[in-house]
Amino acid sequence: MRQFSGAALAWPVGAAAQQSGKVWRIGHLLPSTPTPEQAEVFARELEQRLAEFGYVQGRNIVLLNRFAGPQTDQIEEAVISLVPQVDLLVVWGNGGPAAKKFAGAVPTVFISIGFPVELGLVQSLAHPGGNITGIAAEAALEINGKRLQILKEIVPSLKRVAFLRDTTNVNDKFELAALDQAAQELGVTVMPVGIKSADDLEGAFVDIKESRADALFVERTALTFYLGKQIADLALAAHLPSCHSFRPAVLAGGLMSLDADRMGMIGSAAAQIDKIIKGTSPADIPVEQPSRFELCINLKTARLLNLTILPALLATADELIE
Repeated sequence: MRQFSGAALAWPVGAAAQQSGKVWRIGHLLPSTPTPEQAEVFARELEQRLAEFGYVQGRNIVLLNRFAGPQTDQIEEAVISLVPQVDLLVVWGNGGPAAKKFAGAVPTVFISIGFPVELGLVQSLAHPGGNITGIAAEAALEINGKRLQILKEIVPSLKRVAFLRDTTNVNDKFELAALDQAAQELGVTVMPVGIKSADDLEGAFVDIKESRADALFVERTALTFYLGKQIADLALAAHLPSCHSFRPAVLAGGLMSLDADRMGMIGSAAAQIDKIIKGTSPADIPVEQPSRFELCINLKTARLLNLTILPALLATADELIE
């Protein structure tokens, strides 16, 4: 676990304490990215969005940004470390269950976590009913169905899709069920292949090759986000069109992604933080879902895979990588 350095991301506690009024200490457990520099983008965005509500780093808030690895034990360790130091906790993705387990009475806002009701984080989206609220990742059935539909438009002959899943992911069974349902409607067979760490990737792709899959669908999880480039490279080497939930994997060579607008999610989370600071209980702040998704297609990868993408689909893309 690393703590960011630099004036923008780490402010001496003593300096903040000298400011008048309540200084809110906000722990921010960032998403598991391959480098801290990528995570810093999210840290700066949260700081800027909070400033729009009048919260200035070192004046009336202290943001404690932390970067943990993608494994469950690493995420839990980071939450345990932050909780005694903060008045409010902000966690991404797999940090949600860790916060539920270890945050105690510290109010928590999660960003980009799937199935918060099914995981027991909240009683319902409209009425969380506890000490946690936040921004859900997506309506998984609809979005996974849309991802698979776009993949099938690019690969019209698609019949068998390998599903690269993180078997340590708390959402895993829900993600698989959602994809299975979407696949049935499109006449596609899903073939799950599990990993637990980067060490399992090469063996997983051997299994995928032997399964004679037509394409690869990558589960949305902290581990696959962290391993995005490696997965994209292996998929391309196996001559497999790959569908991702995260844009960085497509920038690294994956074929396509349909990804929530994460900067927009941070803005929504900042609004929820503002409500908590002003006295509203997380129990009474509805969980929100992202309203905008961005389609990214890597045209260079499409050419390498000898795929022709119809102009109508290209016209709907938010970003085309040449």
